[in-house]
Amino acid sequence: MHAHETTVDGVGSARDWWEQRYAERDGIWSGRVNAVLADVAAALPVGRALDLGCGEGGDVVWLAEHGWDALGVDLSVTAIERGSRASVSAGVEEQTALVAADLATWETAARFDLVTASFLQSWPVEIPRAEILRRATGFVAPGGHLLVTAHAAPPHDDLPAEMRDYRFPTPDEDLTALQLDSSWDVVAAELRPRTATTPDGDPHEVLDSVVMVRRLHG
Repeated sequence: MHAHETTVDGVGSARDWWEQRYAERDGIWSGRVNAVLADVAAALPVGRALDLGCGEGGDVVWLAEHGWDALGVDLSVTAIERGSRASVSAGVEEQTALVAADLATWETAARFDLVTASFLQSWPVEIPRAEILRRATGFVAPGGHLLVTAHAAPPHDDLPAEMRDYRFPTPDEDLTALQLDSSWDVVAAELRPRTATTPDGDPHEVLDSVVMVRRLHG
């Protein structure tokens, strides 16, 4: 997530909003790997992975447990602290690193075999998401993949009022945001239905936007 100083009715910056959200309870995510990432990563040779907007580290820990050296970056210091504790609990702290940083400005000289951004969406406080996704292409090593998974429709029916006007991205819009040249191959740009579980344990259908591209060279 990104500390862009957009405000909504006094909510403050995206960093403030997410810190407040994480302060609501000890864990706001399930800790389970995102289904699309699990499917994609299972079919790839292990290597170095970067998770942008890693939250509390569920994907980072899963990747490390499956042989990847995984780096997670998120705006929230609280989320990163929780992710670090999760990696220790899973016994994969040697294969993981977690960094609190603004994805709109964060840089690294490292290049990764898999860069993933799963549900990198922030509302009601917006982030420069298209810019972040475009910058993500620069972190992919030759032969590596970039996977962008997003909510393509409301993830549940009881969204708060301030979130109901959020415009969900389409696969084509996310593909356009990447600004790819001929050194890339588009592996997938599609909508995928998925069965999720509510906090009460009830199954419901959701729709994901999935974009996966591979750097050929460069």
